[in-house]
Amino acid sequence: MTSSLSLSLTNRSGRLLFLFPKHHSCVSVSQNLNQFARISLQFSSVVHSQKAMTDHLQTDLGLYKPPQTVRGMTELDRTAFSQTVSVPAIRIPTKVLNKVVKSLKKVALQRPGLKRVVEEHNEDGNKDSSQGEHRLLLLDPNNITSTDSFGSEEAEALKAYGVPQEIQKYQVKLTYENLKSEEILRAVLPEGQDVTSGFSRVGHIAHMNLRDHQLPYRKLIGQVIIDKNPGVTCVVNKTNTIDSTYRNFQMEVLAGESNMVAKVRENAVLYEFDFSLVYWNPRLSTEHERIVSLLQRGDTVVDVFAGVGPFAIPAARRGCEVLANDLNPESFRWLQHNAKLNKVDRKITSFNMDGRDFIRGPVRERLPSLMKGSQKIHVVMNLPALALEFLDAFRGLLGPEPDQSLSCLDDNLPQVHCYGFSKEDDTQRDVVERAEASLKISLRGQCSVHLVRNVAPNKEMMCVSFTLPRGVLYSTHTQDRGKRLSHSLVSFGSSRLLKHEIKTYTPCRSNDGRSFQRNVFLFLHRYFRGAVS
Repeated sequence: MTSSLSLSLTNRSGRLLFLFPKHHSCVSVSQNLNQFARISLQFSSVVHSQKAMTDHLQTDLGLYKPPQTVRGMTELDRTAFSQTVSVPAIRIPTKVLNKVVKSLKKVALQRPGLKRVVEEHNEDGNKDSSQGEHRLLLLDPNNITSTDSFGSEEAEALKAYGVPQEIQKYQVKLTYENLKSEEILRAVLPEGQDVTSGFSRVGHIAHMNLRDHQLPYRKLIGQVIIDKNPGVTCVVNKTNTIDSTYRNFQMEVLAGESNMVAKVRENAVLYEFDFSLVYWNPRLSTEHERIVSLLQRGDTVVDVFAGVGPFAIPAARRGCEVLANDLNPESFRWLQHNAKLNKVDRKITSFNMDGRDFIRGPVRERLPSLMKGSQKIHVVMNLPALALEFLDAFRGLLGPEPDQSLSCLDDNLPQVHCYGFSKEDDTQRDVVERAEASLKISLRGQCSVHLVRNVAPNKEMMCVSFTLPRGVLYSTHTQDRGKRLSHSLVSFGSSRLLKHEIKTYTPCRSNDGRSFQRNVFLFLHRYFRGAVS
């Protein structure tokens, strides 16, 4: 078949993306808006041509559409979708049936609950009297409309097995059970409006975000989702945005049972929680795995917004010591439950506190001793709506810098992984600048940014990772004291000479841009001990 052109347009930076599957090539071209419009017009004939082909196919495939009488249905009537249709079929000797079916699998009819190999019938509807020497293989009218529709591979196979390329019609009764959820909803919802049958699966719960025009049909939609997805016994729809305090949201049960306690297995870890009271996003499975892959046995993980444990539990299973916190009492309870469920409760110390209080309390108490060790410290801050603002809790966390730090030896500084949403054109720059604003220090060249996922049109979830600068942990007191001392020295009678000596005395270069301030303390320390004359 001829390769088709896939055209993707986006308003981010005027980017135009063309995909040519036949040659497996991808060309990305950035243009300004005028060039973007001109290029779009150049390919409009191709797009319209494809649309015409698609419309033609949909017209031919009216047999696959449920009856128009179901349009606008709000209470599900499964019997209303029944319909008898005519499909192409080919007659195959039973002795080569399996081999021919395998050769024609690309063009065979595939419908849920519908057999594609059937027995022959006479004109009166009775079974053929040929004692089962032949069977009929039902074909997909999308691909086969005449004897000339077979591709070269299929034609060669039919010839090799002695099967004539003769097409006949076969009457098939399509019922609700043979239709896909998209087909049912497309037939029911108002014509021309978006049909959304996608959902997030959380154990036995299907979580949907229905649009306004779909709400009158929400009960029907919920029932269709249950019918067409084995294992789903409850369908809910989010009725408000996520609450930033406890990260949960109100929901309405559309169909099925009201049991909200879900059991989920993610990356070989089992979790249990009440989905209506805590935050859980199955689309973050890959991100959880990515962060956990960075950890080594013996590392310490500080999970500031731990939820029910999607970072904390795998980290503990990997042999890390974990400090896990969440403000939501229900998340805290299920976090402890999941720690016991996965037999890592001895590896996890859990807290039910505000994120800032957690950082300035338990984390501050343990951090100095952890920094003296050789194992890495990872701080995970997964609260995309607010986490970047919480970074200010680290400023001056450890108070005045101790004298031994003047030796310029790097401590075991924590590695931070902080998440945030961005709607800006340059999402990476946006999250870094917001992190810098909270930390009051530049991260330029000191961090990496990872795109986690696209949350909505023009809204991305990002993760910025960096080593927490020494100047942040100790900055509050030392910076103020340094400014006062520097001011006193400069205003002192012979300060010009002293200031010159301090500037030229540079035994230590700070990587955080405060060499002069550091040298003030070094100079004074050694001056009064007689090290500098």
